[in-house]
Amino acid sequence: MFRDAFPIISTPDLGRALRFYRDALGFRQDYRFPADGEPDFVTLVLHAFTLGLGRAPEATGGHNFALWLYTDDVDAAVARLRDAGAPVLAEPLDMPWGERVASVADPDGNTVHIGAEG
Repeated sequence: MFRDAFPIISTPDLGRALRFYRDALGFRQDYRFPADGEPDFVTLVLHAFTLGLGRAPEATGGHNFALWLYTDDVDAAVARLRDAGAPVLAEPLDMPWGERVASVADPDGNTVHIGAEG
């Protein structure tokens, strides 16, 4: 049901984090949103590993880590996770960048984003 997982780190200073992961650790920027101006989100790649960095004024609920999982059917995945007892943080919604996305919490309160490519 799920594939292509990658972690996302939330940071209040995306530029600083980007410089660290790109310049100091050697990650390559693969994607940014929005494409112009200051980004709110970037994905970085190091060999086969993908890392997301997202701008957040402060970590939600004291957490600065989230997991992103792709699936073919976000609505069905969220229904299955809800049935398994996972709190739904955000119902499925079509996003401006073309993906359908929802969010649930893991047992420790970390966010798990569920997405389907548009």
